[in-house]
Order: sequence, then structure tokens, then C-alpha cells
Amino acid sequence: MGRQLTEMLKGVLEGVVLAILAVQPAYGYEITARLRERGFTEIVEGTVYAVLVRIEQKGLVDVTKVPSEKGPPRKVYTLNDRGRADLEEFWRTWSFLADRLGQLK
Repeated sequence: MGRQLTEMLKGVLEGVVLAILAVQPAYGYEITARLRERGFTEIVEGTVYAVLVRIEQKGLVDVTKVPSEKGPPRKVYTLNDRGRADLEEFWRTWSFLADRLGQLK
């Protein structure tokens, strides 16, 4: 799978991170850990942080700084209404694409 998987993940990772945040607010490392628990073992923290910067800039999440026992405060990301709407659109698009790809098989 290698290269193709990496390229496809680039296109859907934002939606995947939003889906993780729809379940529960989290900070970057927690999101990476949850992705790895779900089999996305090749995703590195730096990639997740880049996605978090993008979704924050788009206004899809609310960010709260929470004190950390070790080091600087952590940024905890919470999906907001705009993010939920974006996630719903992601799932509609995913369903459309999955259906069309299934027809090609």
C-alpha cells in the first residue's frame, strides 16, 4: 500500500481528525495516539499538528490552553458547530466517493 495510502491519507486526514474530536476534545498527542489505536500507525505527530493548525485557522475548533504537569500548557481542541458542519460534509462526500468507487470494482 505504501505510497498510495500516504497520498490518500493526506486528502482525508483533516476529516479523520475532526471525527476523532467529535467523540471527545483532545490535545495533539492524544489525537495521534487515538489514530494509532485505530490502525493509522504511520501517522506522525508533526502531520497531526499541521492538520490542527489548519483546522484552527479555518475556525472548525475551539482551543483552550490547559496547564501541563510537564512543560508549557497544552492546547486542547474542541469541535465547534462549524467543525461539526464540516465533518458532516466530509462524511457525505466520503459516502459519495465510496459508492462511486464501489461501482468501479
